[in-house]
Amino acid sequence: MAKLTQEDILAYLDEAPILELNELVKAIEDKYGVSAAAPVAVAAAPAEGEGAAAPSNVTVVLTGFGDSKVGVIKVVREITGLGLVEAKKLVDTVPAELKKDVPAEEAENIKKQLTDAGATVELK
Repeated sequence: MAKLTQEDILAYLDEAPILELNELVKAIEDKYGVSAAAPVAVAAAPAEGEGAAAPSNVTVVLTGFGDSKVGVIKVVREITGLGLVEAKKLVDTVPAELKKDVPAEEAENIKKQLTDAGATVELK
């Protein structure tokens, strides 16, 4: 078997349909006993205690993706900096916290970007 380079793998991920990527993630999770959702949950957990200290900060929650799931995934990637697979998984698990403990003005900008893409968003 020929050794795949990192560039080969990234090229495949860029070109693969979302359905294949979803199946790949599930296979990796099953084979190696890991979860692709763990980094998102771990990153969000510490911010919870900080929310009480700064009441002017809010949490942006994606509550639906409407008719344009792909467009919403693209915006989620821009906002969160996640990869395609992680962003898709996040969108698939609505309602999902996108950003926690962000200033209200930034949260409004995020909400506008998402609603322009067809998503429904709550600020808590």
